Amino acid sequence: MRRLGIHEKDIICRFIRSGGPGGQKVNKTSSCVYLKHGPTGMEVKSSRERSQSLNRYSALVILVDKIEKKHSSEEFSYRQAAEKKKRAMRKRPKALKEKILESKRKRSEKKASRRKNNFTA
Repeated sequence: MRRLGIHEKDIICRFIRSGGPGGQKVNKTSSCVYLKHGPTGMEVKSSRERSQSLNRYSALVILVDKIEKKHSSEEFSYRQAAEKKKRAMRKRPKALKEKILESKRKRSEKKASRRKNNFTA
């Protein structure tokens, strides 16, 4: 949590009644845990266990994993954009430049020849 910059004060924790099998025990106790991380707005609910403390721990683990995935994907996209910009700014080899210019010349000649035919008609 420290590595990602997640603080306990940023996490909103609520305990709610969980549903599913369990009969009266489930209806009476609030063992389901709801966590929300304020800065990112991510929400997690956990009601796997009958114990509130175990559910809180598992919800916290899930929340940290979600935030870590989001953080790593943002970092990856930033690096990818930087590499793309670097490739775009790189100088082209001389042979490639000449090839591109040659194809441009041919294209302009083709267009020029069309214009001449169009005006004579």
